[in-house]
Amino acid sequence: MLTDHTTLSQFLIEERRRFPEATGDFSALIIDVGLACKAIARRVANGALGGALGQAGTTNIQGETQQKLDVIANDVFIRANEWGGQLAGMASEEMDMPWAIPPRYPRGKYLLLFDPLDGSSNIDVNAPVGSIFSILRAPNPGVEPRPEDFLQPGVKQVCAGYAIYGPSTMLVLTVGTGVHGFTLDPQLGEFILTHPRIKMPPTTQEFAINASNARFWEPAVKRYVDECLQGQPGPRGKDFNMRWIASLVADCHRILIRGGVFMYPRDTRDPSKPGKLRLMYEANPIALIAEQAGGMAITGQDRILDIKPTKLHQRIALIFGSREEVERIEAYHRDHSGRDFATPKFKPDELFQTAK
Repeated sequence: MLTDHTTLSQFLIEERRRFPEATGDFSALIIDVGLACKAIARRVANGALGGALGQAGTTNIQGETQQKLDVIANDVFIRANEWGGQLAGMASEEMDMPWAIPPRYPRGKYLLLFDPLDGSSNIDVNAPVGSIFSILRAPNPGVEPRPEDFLQPGVKQVCAGYAIYGPSTMLVLTVGTGVHGFTLDPQLGEFILTHPRIKMPPTTQEFAINASNARFWEPAVKRYVDECLQGQPGPRGKDFNMRWIASLVADCHRILIRGGVFMYPRDTRDPSKPGKLRLMYEANPIALIAEQAGGMAITGQDRILDIKPTKLHQRIALIFGSREEVERIEAYHRDHSGRDFATPKFKPDELFQTAK
């Protein structure tokens, strides 16, 4: 039985016992990911004392200026996970192409995708940042993967999670049996289960959106936000608060714990671009966490987890959070587009069994 002091390792062992045929590679991989997050937490906590603040003088494939900690965190993820023999390959938001496992290490049956430091623009102002990760099965275990091997829809994820580096460091993940949160005990150096079976509140009076883009929003988003801003006298009959941290992990964590809805919608600035956030490194893992916690995640017109990726660094619109609010936003998109669609809920208890 899990106790108040259950470590991440103990939790994963208990999960694996439900599937006696599991080999332990999956659990070992998650432990290595947790180790990377511990190392990054330490570098983030050191701040200016560690000489890691400021820009790195380089850009990533998206043309974004990299912070020093972007580069450091990316290297930490690679070094912590390339050697264990569980991975066939890795892909990072900060790298143009997948990372090939060095020949001196064995190749395994999983693929790891990650955003090593989400919200890194907040580093210099000491605001919360985090890491996001996703685990897939390799189509050809033991073989160096092709870039297209990573292009699997989010429903194929066997694990998704994030670490948030704030007043405390937390690791939040799902292996298909709900969402669980672990707090890093700095004295023990262990992640301890502190938030078992997290459930996102189905209703909310908070929303998160970058209001500076209001002039570019689609009609459905404008309608939703306008109704929220009208408050108690308006059609919603209640007051709303707006929260925007500009760190996906931080906004996600708040919504997961106390409810809310996050919107980074498609806009009209460039109709050829369907959104800003990365499908593989951000939207898919956050969508799986949201659904496993009882929430929803859509583009506005489609369920995030059903989208078949076409490229490694594909961008997409992302709306997720409390189910009743996301359903309302989905209905508004349907009203304005004329399309008839439905978002099925993810089936629980499937992922860990397929991850053995």
